[in-house]
Amino acid sequence: MSEVVAGDALPGAPHPREQTRLFGHGLLEADLIADFRAGRLPHALLIGGPEGIGKATLAYRLARMVLSGGPVPGAHDLDLPAAHPVFRQVASLSHPDLLVLRRVPEAGEEKIPTVIPAEMVRRVRSFFGATAAAGGWRVCIVDAVDDLNAFGANALLKTLEEPPPKALFLLISHAPGRALPTIRSRTRLLGLRPLGEGDVLAALDHLKGETDDLDAATLPAAAEASGGSVRRAIVLARGEGMEVRSATLRALAQLPRPRPEDLHALGARLQGDRADGLDLFIEAVSDYVAERATRGDEPRHRLVRLGEVWEKVRRSAMEADVFNLDRKALVFRIFADLAEAVR
Repeated sequence: MSEVVAGDALPGAPHPREQTRLFGHGLLEADLIADFRAGRLPHALLIGGPEGIGKATLAYRLARMVLSGGPVPGAHDLDLPAAHPVFRQVASLSHPDLLVLRRVPEAGEEKIPTVIPAEMVRRVRSFFGATAAAGGWRVCIVDAVDDLNAFGANALLKTLEEPPPKALFLLISHAPGRALPTIRSRTRLLGLRPLGEGDVLAALDHLKGETDDLDAATLPAAAEASGGSVRRAIVLARGEGMEVRSATLRALAQLPRPRPEDLHALGARLQGDRADGLDLFIEAVSDYVAERATRGDEPRHRLVRLGEVWEKVRRSAMEADVFNLDRKALVFRIFADLAEAVR
C-alpha cells in the first residue's frame, strides 16, 4: 500500500494501521475488550510508552474494533481480518468516522512539519459535531500528542472537555508525563512497557517479508539490542544499523579520550548511512547519558553538565537531520562536549 511520507511512519516498514498482529500486549487488549463490553471504556485514552513498542498499532486495532461494532463474540484480543471492510477503510484512512491527526506535508510540499498544525486539530470540533456516518462511534487518533504545540493542544482540549456520546480519543504519547496536565486529567493513561526480547524477535520474524532490507542473520542481535522497541530493532537489522551502534558504543567507552580515528570512522559511517543511522547514534548517546545520570555516583555539577550536553545533543541532531549538516562534524562536536562533561 502506498504511503504518504509522514512523521508517524518508519520508511520501508508497514504502517501501524496496516498491521494484522500486535505482540506483547495481549493482557491489555483483553482488559480493553472487557471494559468495552461492560460500558467502561473511557472517552479518551492516553497511550504512553517508548517509541516502537506498539502504541500506534494498538490504537488502530482498538479503533477498528470500535468502528466495526465491537469485539467478535468470545474474542480476547483485537484481531480483525485484513479482508474486513473496516480494516481496509482504516488502513487507507478512508473510514468516514475516523479522524487521524499526524505530521504530514502540506499540499505540494515534501518537508514533514515539526508539529501537528493547529488548523488540522481544529477539524476535531466539526468531526465530532457531525452525525456518525455509520450511526455508531467516531474515533480520533492523535499520533502523537507530543507533536502538538500550545495552540493545537488547546484546540484539542475544547472537545476533550465536553465529548459527545460515542466519541473515542486515542492519544499516543512517547512521554506522557510531559503532556499538558489538563490533557492528562481528561484521559485515562494506558501505559505500555517495552517488549521482551522474545516478543521483539517474534515481531521481526512476522515483519521480515514486509519490511525493506532486513538482514535475517542480524535479527536475534537486533532484538537483544532493541531495548524492547520493534522500531529500533528494525533500524538495527537493516543497512549498517548494528555497525553504527557498535561503533558508537566503542567510542563512548573511550570517553573522556576517544580515539580520533574511531570518531572519523563513525562520522564517515553516518555520512553514508540513511537517516536511521543518525537516530541510532543519538539513541546510543542518550542511553549513555541516562546511565551516567542514574547510577548514583556522579557529583551534582557533573549531572547538571550532562543534562546540558544532552539538550545540546538533541538540538544538534535535529538541526543535522533537518538541514542535512555534516555528520562527521556533528560526531566530533558531540564527543567534545561529552568529554568535557565527564572529565
